[in-house]
Amino acid sequence: MSEVREKALLAKEASAKLASLTTGQKNTALLRMAEALFAEQESIIEANAEDLRRGQESGTSSSLLDRLALNSERIAGMAEGLRQIAELTDPIGDTLESFVRPNGLRVEKIRVPLGVIGIIYEARPNVTVDAAGLCLKTGNAVVLRGGSSALSSNERIVEVLQAALAGTDLPPMAVQLISNPDRSSVDEMLKLNGLLDVLIPRGGSSLIQTVVQNASVPVIETGAGICHTFVDESAKPDMAEKIAINAKVQRPSVCNSMETLLVHSHFAEMHLAALADKLTALGVQLYGCPDTRKLVPAVKIASEEAWDTEYNDYILNVKIVCHLDDALAHIRSHGTMHSECIVTENESHAQRFLHEVDAAAVYHNASTRFTDGFEFGFGAEIGISTQKLHARGPMGLPALTSTKYRIYGDGQIRE
Repeated sequence: MSEVREKALLAKEASAKLASLTTGQKNTALLRMAEALFAEQESIIEANAEDLRRGQESGTSSSLLDRLALNSERIAGMAEGLRQIAELTDPIGDTLESFVRPNGLRVEKIRVPLGVIGIIYEARPNVTVDAAGLCLKTGNAVVLRGGSSALSSNERIVEVLQAALAGTDLPPMAVQLISNPDRSSVDEMLKLNGLLDVLIPRGGSSLIQTVVQNASVPVIETGAGICHTFVDESAKPDMAEKIAINAKVQRPSVCNSMETLLVHSHFAEMHLAALADKLTALGVQLYGCPDTRKLVPAVKIASEEAWDTEYNDYILNVKIVCHLDDALAHIRSHGTMHSECIVTENESHAQRFLHEVDAAAVYHNASTRFTDGFEFGFGAEIGISTQKLHARGPMGLPALTSTKYRIYGDGQIRE
């Protein structure tokens, strides 16, 4: 039996027990997991150093190494995420609807776990902890398949989490990690109908499209993040500068960072050169349209492919537009329905943008970097869904549940 199938079977067995646990039992386990991460941070950092060494030797970019790197602060953040999940309201068992039929049948619709969740992701080992915590809180077992670049980190993290679960009411086998780095392990997961109830891919567009196009297991699609910030004519220059710099530079390797800056022509004539200088000083490489080059000659010309590229790096496209309509058209053509922002003091423009842009999160005068389960108050997140079925946007606890009808009678039969 393959490793993938064996671990999926273990998770399936664990899911039956998880579904019957109380909120208190689950919270106790989450807190034990948080304590274990803190206690074992030294061994986790040592394992992470192996991944970083391999990444450096293979020429991995600095931005991807940043996504991979763990330190005491980041591990503390992972542990705090588990504590926050423990504090959140448990959705399992919530009654969503309750009604009585004319024949006396009482019908209740309640939240229940999905069952076994498979998560396929790339370089960020914090996803291992976030996913385990959110799945366990909602009574789901989880099968994790991280990227090969974080294999040592993920293996040690899962060992720590399983050891912590061994002293609780939650079965340690509820958290499983696929260690086989070969692409065949992903291909096998995509076809595990009957063992996996849903797949959630987290990563770049290539990974996501591979899963979406080839899986027979149901998929919750977390799309790529080609995010835009549109600086309108009426934008306050200081605000526009702060938002644009934050959206690109605060952490460029993540999916809610800005990849294209759209600038109204009137604003650009007055302020784009100064903003470009500040971005360049922060290490950002700028690519732009011909009109952008007229105002900032040092900018390189953007290719047609650039507007559809998720860089996850210190690289930014800049395009000058003449009207809100032009910005909306560009986002329709090149956006990935993730996160989009308008910086403007024109209320009617703001409302048009918020209503017309088709994205999971749309912002007025705030950085796209806030599209995050932690920032939305959900605790950690399982991913950011860009699809429209089941869940959309940052996915917290309710997104990891399904529903069940419970019907109470006193002898009714159907005539």
